[in-house]
Amino acid sequence: MRLALVVVGRLKRGPERDLAEEYRGRADALGRSLGFSAVQLTEIPESRARRAPDRCAEEAGAILAAIPPGAATVVLDEGGRAVTSTDFAAQVGTWRDGGRPGLAIVIGGADGLDPSVRTRADLVFAFGAATLPHGLVRVLALEQLYRAMTILSGHPYHRGAP
Repeated sequence: MRLALVVVGRLKRGPERDLAEEYRGRADALGRSLGFSAVQLTEIPESRARRAPDRCAEEAGAILAAIPPGAATVVLDEGGRAVTSTDFAAQVGTWRDGGRPGLAIVIGGADGLDPSVRTRADLVFAFGAATLPHGLVRVLALEQLYRAMTILSGHPYHRGAP
């Protein structure tokens, strides 16, 4: 299964970028044995349009173009529902075992996501009700992808609730 992380904006050098790369590397290493490709990172430039709806629409075109054909799409959005790590892993496993050719995780820009991106999503979820910084969301997305792989493989990284 081809993995893609599609994000609006770039991370500057620093701890968020370092931690994101750490989890990306872990996912890449473990994923090979589970039928997953290395995580392809696509950074979409932030739109320079004057109005927020125009920026979202412009970014949406680039986001949708970056999603691999046929890929299951997960959109991270503060309006999404809460999903446990175990449920997320099970869904990823279902997509992989069901023959989906890819999985794309999408993180929008500062103005959010155009409705066309949410409509394209197979799953819209949030890391809680709080609004989080873009760099931290990228780290969390990659950590959850890695965690899903550990759950699917039976690795002890995820201990879950007793």
